[in-house]
Amino acid sequence: MTIEQAEQFEEQELYDKAYAEYKKLLEKRPNSVEILQRTAHVAKILGLIEDAEKYFSKIVEEDKANIMAYEQLMDLFEGSDRYKYYTYRGNLHVCQGQLQHAAGDFKKALEKAYEDDQRNMTRFVLAGIYTQLNKDNQAIDEYLRLIDSHEAPLEAYTQLSKIYMKEGILSSAAEILERAINDGHDNDEIKNKLADIYIANNQTDAASKVSSDPLVQLRCLIDDEKMAEAKSKIDEMQDKYKKNPKFLSLVAQYYYTEKKFDEALEAVNEFAKFDKNSPLIYQMRALIYEEKGDSFNEHYNWAKYNLARGNKDVALNEYMFALQQKEDDKALLLTIAELLDDMDDKTHAIEFYERLSKVDLNNKKALERLGEFRESIGDYKMAIEYFEKLYCLDNRKANVLKSLAVAYEKTKNPAKAVEFYNKYLSSSAISDQEVASIKKKLEKLEGQAKTYNEASMEDEGLIDKIMRFFNK
Repeated sequence: MTIEQAEQFEEQELYDKAYAEYKKLLEKRPNSVEILQRTAHVAKILGLIEDAEKYFSKIVEEDKANIMAYEQLMDLFEGSDRYKYYTYRGNLHVCQGQLQHAAGDFKKALEKAYEDDQRNMTRFVLAGIYTQLNKDNQAIDEYLRLIDSHEAPLEAYTQLSKIYMKEGILSSAAEILERAINDGHDNDEIKNKLADIYIANNQTDAASKVSSDPLVQLRCLIDDEKMAEAKSKIDEMQDKYKKNPKFLSLVAQYYYTEKKFDEALEAVNEFAKFDKNSPLIYQMRALIYEEKGDSFNEHYNWAKYNLARGNKDVALNEYMFALQQKEDDKALLLTIAELLDDMDDKTHAIEFYERLSKVDLNNKKALERLGEFRESIGDYKMAIEYFEKLYCLDNRKANVLKSLAVAYEKTKNPAKAVEFYNKYLSSSAISDQEVASIKKKLEKLEGQAKTYNEASMEDEGLIDKIMRFFNK
């Protein structure tokens, strides 16, 4: 049986036969969204509501953005089951990114729920939506109601604990995970999360009791300044954990506490090999350099730390403090200029590209940005100066060749404009439309260049006559 034959039954309104054939096709292709849609549609026509719901729901599993399936599910239950109707409408709004509307739908679904499992599932989804909307108080309320039912999934406890951590309420964050353990979610992952909260709240005794993880035990020893025991623990763990980022960060913390700053830096560098994007790398380096009295690297690493956390304004201030220590540092000047560019502060960025160009005469990025800036304000003579320097360093960059051609054209130097337009045409894979446009422009410029050269020759002849007159 082919899908065409099943469709033929459907067209002839032989829905029982069509439905039977679509189901056979599904046995061979159970994940086909096309066949699922046809099967669900026929099931709906036959009044097989449960089957239609099953197939439309399977479509959503395969294609979470399938608007049609959600709309069909809503249509199935609009008059018969308002709980399911609002649930599917809420899912549709989540799919469309309309979280505020989705929250309203799930609140209505909660009111229409007629079983405890429905209420619990709906509260869990609603709490997650509130979290995404940054409505932490509403999320907390829903998570607490769910946890009070003693039927909450583990994620409800961990998500609520995370919200309390974000709010800085460490005692409540710990209490929720304690409840998770008491409610039967007793595993090492939860115990370690709870231990981390205890440590953050300066409760190292509680942390060492709740978790047997060697990394937690080592952290507690260091925090309690039991340094001899901590060193023994490090030596004991070294072979097994030498590539573990958390272990390496604790080794760095140990050496920092012991004021062995060079060893601490070595440990941080090892840590960075395994978790190179962690803000902790720059935080630890900043603290170490502060203790070493290296103000430049201290502020430089605080800048990197804040950049890693997305705090660009704070990072810029830290870079400026670092620059006070080394005013001509090429790498730092470039970093600041690029950061200002990224922050869309083009005017200040140019100031730093100019400073960079004075201490690094051949810096291509500085020359290019300065040329582009002069070009943007119509200062084509200065633009030519920067682009010519860049051309001497790299004569293959198509955008530089084109910029030089345009700048020479704007400054009434047709011969040079022709030279660089031709170089641009031969160096870059550009569109046929642009090629035609430039060739048309070249015809005009070549004529101007010829006239310009003839006029120059006439001027030179006149000057020769004047010079001979005065030399008589």
